[in-house]
Amino acid sequence: MISSPISSPAEALRVLMEGNARFVEGLPEHPNQDAGRRAALAPAQRPFAVLFGCSDSRLAAEIIFDQGLGDLFVVRTAGHVTGAEALGSIEYGVSVLECPLVVVLGHDSCGAVAAAVESLEQGRLPGGFVRDVVERVTPSVLSARAAGITDIDGIVDEHIRQSVALLLERSQVLASRTAAGHTAVVGLSYRLLDGHARTIATHGPLT
Repeated sequence: MISSPISSPAEALRVLMEGNARFVEGLPEHPNQDAGRRAALAPAQRPFAVLFGCSDSRLAAEIIFDQGLGDLFVVRTAGHVTGAEALGSIEYGVSVLECPLVVVLGHDSCGAVAAAVESLEQGRLPGGFVRDVVERVTPSVLSARAAGITDIDGIVDEHIRQSVALLLERSQVLASRTAAGHTAVVGLSYRLLDGHARTIATHGPLT
């Protein structure tokens, strides 16, 4: 397996945030995107972070964090809702690929959060499997309201916090690796207009 020069959660987060700063400034380096990198990765991978984000088309992880092939193990669902498949993928990233960092990435004006708010206000759920997405986001909306948070972006931040907590609650693998200091879990909120990712929640060793 190809070795990663990034082994600590703090270093992994630093590399991600430095990449995001380059993206925001319009000065991306586009690292690890050439033929040599592609060939080196063909036998195996060793990403330095699991990125669990919303499926929104404007949230392309490698672009907004200025990373390349083999850097990020990306798992995406609408509203970054957590099901068995997402949990299994994240656990694979930390236990098999040994990623030291898990990032939950949400964003402002999230359609899944807006749909959950609308569903609560109108007392009506959407059809099909979209209903499942809305139902999984609804507890975060209720938690935000209980805390007096009513604006959509404040609710998004609460949903990010709740998603981080849910990962650690449901995944014994992730919880134990975090408690042992091998992995950190961070919640970030991305601003669609300016491209900036800010920290919402952190768990685990980041110093």
